[in-house]
Amino acid sequence: MRLAPLLLPALLLLPLSATAYPLYGSDELKIRRLDATRLAQEGRIKGRKRRPGELLSRAQVDLRLLQHRDLQIPPVDETFTREIVKLLGDQADRYSVSVLDLTDPDHPVYAEHQGRIARSPGSVGKLGGALGLFQALADVYPDPQQRLAFLRDTWISADEFIVHDHHKVRLWEPDKHTLSIRPLRVGDRGSLWDFLDWMLSASSNAAASMIMEQAMLLRHFGRDYPVTPEARQKFFDKTPRRELARLLTATFIDPLRRNGIDPSQFRQGSFFTQTGKRRVPGTSSYATTRELMHFLLLMEQGKLVDEFTSRELKRLLYVTERRIRYASSPALNRAAVYFKSGSLYACRPEPGFTCRKYRGNKQNLMNSTAIIEAPAGKPNLYYLVTLTSNVLRKNSAVDHQTLATSIHRLMESRHGLGEDDTKE
Repeated sequence: MRLAPLLLPALLLLPLSATAYPLYGSDELKIRRLDATRLAQEGRIKGRKRRPGELLSRAQVDLRLLQHRDLQIPPVDETFTREIVKLLGDQADRYSVSVLDLTDPDHPVYAEHQGRIARSPGSVGKLGGALGLFQALADVYPDPQQRLAFLRDTWISADEFIVHDHHKVRLWEPDKHTLSIRPLRVGDRGSLWDFLDWMLSASSNAAASMIMEQAMLLRHFGRDYPVTPEARQKFFDKTPRRELARLLTATFIDPLRRNGIDPSQFRQGSFFTQTGKRRVPGTSSYATTRELMHFLLLMEQGKLVDEFTSRELKRLLYVTERRIRYASSPALNRAAVYFKSGSLYACRPEPGFTCRKYRGNKQNLMNSTAIIEAPAGKPNLYYLVTLTSNVLRKNSAVDHQTLATSIHRLMESRHGLGEDDTKE
């Protein structure tokens, strides 16, 4: 779909709001989608308005546990866990869930139900892909400002590694004031920031495979990266498959271990596209809610690579294209939500059953990770949730949305808050 012209000349004269969403959309990072989002929020182009909880500025989206860097996941609180399990209903055995209440970070409370069951992470594994790129970049350029400029100024073209993917992304052309909403195509160009954004905001498998490809090239070539298309092609054509497999491990699994994550509990072991998997041998991918919780906790403490990486990764999780699944709960409208979700479903013949999206009868995986600050900017509640499920024949997207509402109401109740206390 292509929308043009989107810009109304009279509106071009409007001043930029001091609280324009998001303040870091184009000037500092040049993530083009965020420029279009800001213009839509200001009424300058057609587009969906953001929820109240989505309007924090760049400075307001920050790490909350820098003064609690020694904090670890506490022992499981049995009472809290029973309260959480009660929300899961009669198929609780089909869920794994971890909830860390950090409203009072000096006295954290942790609930866990089947937190060590490993399931395919789906698109939640893109967190590992992002970490791999950030770690490779930090190893080559220790200075955060150099990294910021590098991500902004390094432009790449989508190549055969994007084949195949159905996820649509928003391609904003600021000079023409046009917006294309479609899957990435070979030849599409963008900065590394753009591709990181497409990977996490729209969960584009194509963008994720490009990020993984570029991270491997950066890990291998170091300061000689970026390389020409010809050098890239030669590298992947001529390098023995066994060496490519080792480089994949060095780029995406070793950084998990270096940053305190147990790769036996969470890892992304392969590309997200058929071509990527064919060109680079991979391994299995899986996640437990406990280790995903550990990942979020380390990020909030500034321990994923360093404070710069942790902060920018959290910011990427805030400016998602739209809130879906867990994050779409109306109860979270005024909350700041930092989330990534992933799904994987499959169907088999069954009398009277019709296969539908997120309703698999053979497999129906849905994964959610979320940091909740409610209300946004001045939170009375602050908690982390990681959730995986395999409830067959049930709309898992709606299920996670419903669970988000129930968990939020439980958190309000535990702290003696009403719904108005977590609104601005």
